[in-house]
Amino acid sequence: MSVIDAHVHLYPPVINRDPAGWAAAAGEPHWARLCARVRADGTPVQSFPSVGELLHSMDEAGVERAVLLGWYWERFDSCVLQNRFFADCVRHHPDRLSAFATVHPAAGAAALAEIDRARADGLIGLGELSPQSQHVTAEDPTLDAIFALAGETGLPVNLHVTDPAMKPYPGRVVTPLDDFVRWAQRHPRTRFILAHWAGGLDVTGLPNVWIDTAAAPLIYRTGAWVRAGRDVAMERILFGSDHPLNLYPRTSAVANMRAFVAEVGSVGLSAEAQRRVLRDNARALLNLR
Repeated sequence: MSVIDAHVHLYPPVINRDPAGWAAAAGEPHWARLCARVRADGTPVQSFPSVGELLHSMDEAGVERAVLLGWYWERFDSCVLQNRFFADCVRHHPDRLSAFATVHPAAGAAALAEIDRARADGLIGLGELSPQSQHVTAEDPTLDAIFALAGETGLPVNLHVTDPAMKPYPGRVVTPLDDFVRWAQRHPRTRFILAHWAGGLDVTGLPNVWIDTAAAPLIYRTGAWVRAGRDVAMERILFGSDHPLNLYPRTSAVANMRAFVAEVGSVGLSAEAQRRVLRDNARALLNLR
């Protein structure tokens, strides 16, 4: 079965060459705490693949298309750097890569203009955004305008969600679940994707909300699938790996996209449910062919 991975991160070569050094120079300490750190045993939390290395991992895992997500950068210039890189990626690999744009609400009108530029460059959504991590309030007027523009232009919005019951980890930011409910209700035309199993939020009463499975093996193990079968319709779940985050640090020294694809086939889903989660839901929501 072909697979669409709806939650993949990829960074420009200037970041990959020296992640920690770039973050220090660019004023991105939060990203460095999350992405450039190492675990207690000294192994990196994630790798920094090139486009070619990502395509190779996709081939190994049977992933036909990856949706590249930006980051909740603390500086608007970092958003622009990411978006231009993604535009180049999708131009060169339109059959394998799609991409979302990232913005910072503090940029005001420039953030809205950047969304227009990203759409013209072929980017198909916004995210992964985390207003809480960007030091933006839930009622920020530019954030509200960003969500409204996304609804008007048909751009899905992927939002980072942290489960309030999750144990602390370096760089963890509280993301109150009520924020996501208010945003979804205030912008019914906007399609929201809440990452990381929506942090445990029950989305059954939010018809414009989908969830993705990013980082599930690290956060919930297979128990999340049991909850999903009870609380979330299968057509609202998108497979997302959070690659190149290493989801299986106890058994692998590097990220393994293939292992997570295989896990979906081992949790008791019907063949139809697997097709929906692994491919069809993302294809329909993102209008992919």
